[in-house]
Amino acid sequence: MKLRYVLLAAAALVATPFAAQATPDDDLQHYREFFMKKFPGVPLEEFANGVYAIDATARENWEAIEEFPPYEPDVEAGKVLFETPFKNGKGYASCFPNDGIGVAQNYPMWDREKGRVVTLELAVNECREANGEKALKPFKGEIAQVLAYMAYTSRGNITNVEIPKDDPRALEAYESGKHFYFARRGQLNFSCAHCHFDNAGQLLRSDRLSPALGHTTHWPVYRAKWNELGTLDRRFKGCNEQVRAKALENQSEEYRNLEYFLAHMSNGIPLNGPGARK
Repeated sequence: MKLRYVLLAAAALVATPFAAQATPDDDLQHYREFFMKKFPGVPLEEFANGVYAIDATARENWEAIEEFPPYEPDVEAGKVLFETPFKNGKGYASCFPNDGIGVAQNYPMWDREKGRVVTLELAVNECREANGEKALKPFKGEIAQVLAYMAYTSRGNITNVEIPKDDPRALEAYESGKHFYFARRGQLNFSCAHCHFDNAGQLLRSDRLSPALGHTTHWPVYRAKWNELGTLDRRFKGCNEQVRAKALENQSEEYRNLEYFLAHMSNGIPLNGPGARK
């Protein structure tokens, strides 16, 4: 059966579990309650493991893979890249708090001066450009390796993405990301929420759909399908294409706002990236 018909058979209309005038804190409470009720007995921190928090059989295979993680060489390569000075003698450490070690849990963050969401990927490339270096190419390769190393140094740190209450632009960006998540798009007329809210835990062909809770905690990810490490924007792009929608540019405002919303909804969950997925 073609993907279109599998999806149409699996998905029902998704009712947003958020009230129209809810604050981000209200959203976070409703978001957690929705998934804790849907998957009773799964501790909050377990949602960092994605579908492996709710699928015991898949978890066994994943745990075996994690004994010799395929992303390990990328973490090592990322460490070398991170510690190699730029031509001007400075390095990534000069651009981040705590020299860039153990800070991934705070991204994306709101940049008051520029009035926009800054993801860790964007911050890495802006650091390079500020020091006379070219931005790294998107989706995979060196950018994913640098992010993997920074994520690895942040393992166990609790996601803590803030939406400043005194800056309405930040709330607007958050609401934009929330709208993107629940809006239908593409020829299949599907939203992100169709797969990862009401149908989370259901089978789509041989794949079990992961719950949205904790979706940002384990990136970048080594996917067997890719046979390499990839960034979260690469996954956003792939999801758009799967519903027959036009993918947006890497680090577009829409994708950054989407990540802002999703990361805030994962507040309180520890980071465990980089990760390995099917």
